[in-house]
Amino acid sequence: MKPSGLIGLLLACALPLCAQQQTSELLSLEQAKELAIRNNRSVQNSKLAVDKVDDQLAATRTLRYPSFNLYSLASLQLASLDFTFERGVFGTYQGIGPVPATDTVISTPRRPTAIIVGSVTQPITQQYRIRLNLDQLELSREVANEELRQQQQSVVNDVKQLYYAILQSQSALKSNQQSVQLYRELDRLTTDLVSQQVALKAQNLEVKAKLAKEEYDGLNLENQLATQKEQLNNLLGRDIRTSFDVVPVPEMTAFEMDLVSAQNRALEHRPEIKEARLKIRQADLDRRIKKAEYVPDVSLGVNYVSPRNFDDFVPRNFASAGFIINWDIFDWGKKSRELDAKKKTSEQAQNAFIETQNRVLIDVNSKFRRVQQVRELLRVSRLAQEAAQEKLRVMQNKYEVQAALLSDVLQVQTSVVETDHQYQQALVAFWTARAEFEKALGEDK
Repeated sequence: MKPSGLIGLLLACALPLCAQQQTSELLSLEQAKELAIRNNRSVQNSKLAVDKVDDQLAATRTLRYPSFNLYSLASLQLASLDFTFERGVFGTYQGIGPVPATDTVISTPRRPTAIIVGSVTQPITQQYRIRLNLDQLELSREVANEELRQQQQSVVNDVKQLYYAILQSQSALKSNQQSVQLYRELDRLTTDLVSQQVALKAQNLEVKAKLAKEEYDGLNLENQLATQKEQLNNLLGRDIRTSFDVVPVPEMTAFEMDLVSAQNRALEHRPEIKEARLKIRQADLDRRIKKAEYVPDVSLGVNYVSPRNFDDFVPRNFASAGFIINWDIFDWGKKSRELDAKKKTSEQAQNAFIETQNRVLIDVNSKFRRVQQVRELLRVSRLAQEAAQEKLRVMQNKYEVQAALLSDVLQVQTSVVETDHQYQQALVAFWTARAEFEKALGEDK
C-alpha cells in the first residue's frame, strides 16, 4: 500500500461513527426554548401566581357592592323572663283610670324561641380605600408579570447553557473517540516496533497509559453527557428518559453593540428594574391606604329583626334604615406610628431601586467583557487549528518521501484532533457568553 493510501486509511479510522443513522429526536435550540416556556413547571407556577392575583382582584372588587347578612339565633329559655308593669305606667285616663289598674307581672314561658336578623350595608366612605386596595393589587399583578418574565428568561438561559454544555460534551467525546482510535493504532505500531527491537518498551507502555487515560476520560464524558440530557429534559418539562440529539451551533456571527447601548437596553428591559419601580409605587400606595384609615367608615344600612315564638306583647317585626358610622377617635398614636413605618418602607424601596440599577449595570458590563474575551479566544483557536492542519500537511509530505515515521504522523494527527476540539469548545463558549449577555439585556428570547 502506498504511504498516501495508508495515511488516508488511518484518518478515516479516526473519524467518529457519525455515519450511523440517528434514531433520536433532533432538538434545535429554538424548539427547546419553546418547550421550556410552555411546559417548565417553574414557569407554570409563575403563571399561576399571576392568575392568583387576578382572583384576588375580582374578590376585592366585590367589596364595593352592598353586603347582605342574615343572622339567626334559636334558643330555649333557661329561666322565664318576667316583665313588671307598675300601676298607671301607661298613664291615667278619664273614665278608665290608671293603666294598668294594678301592678302587673307578665312572665314569658320557658319554650323555644328564635330571633332572625337581616341587614343590607352599602359602603360609602370606604370606597376610596377600596379603590386604593384595587390599585395595589393591580400593581401586584404587574409585579407578578415581571416575575413571570424573569422566570421565563432564567429558564430560557438555563436551557441555552445546558444546550451548549451538551454540545461541548459531544465535542469533547468526539475528540476523545478520535484520540482513542489514533492511540490504538499507535499502540499497535509501537508494539510491532518493540517486537522488532527498534523501539523501547517504555515507549510502548507510555502509549498504553495514554490510551487507558483516553478511554477513562471517554467513559466520564459519556456519563456527563447522559446527565446533562436528563437535566435538559427536566427543564423542558418532559420525561427525563426522552432520547434526543442537539443541533450544532453556527459559526460566530457579527456582534455589533457598544457598551452604552447595552446598558440603556438593560435599564429599559430588565424585569428586575421594572419590578423595583413597581415596588416604589406599591410602597406609596401602602402609605396612602394607611392614611385613609383616618377617614371614618360611613355606610348606608337597612336592618330587619324578627322575634319568633315570643309572647304576643313582643313586636313581631323591627325594621330600620340609616347611616352606620365607625370611627376610631383615639388609638394612642397607633395609626400615626404605622404611617411613619410606611414612609420608611417607601424610602427603602427607593434605595432598593438604585441598588438594583447598579447590580444590573455591573452584570451587563461583566457579560459584555466576557463576550469580547471569548470572541478573541475563538480567533486564537482558529489560528491554532490552521497551524496544526498545516503541520499535519507537512508531516504527511515527509512521510510520503519516507522522511518521517508513521508514529510521528499519528502524533501530529492527535494534535489536529485536539485543536479542532479546542476550536469547537471556543465556539460554544462564544454562544454561551452571548446567551448570558442577552439575558443581562433582559431580552425575551
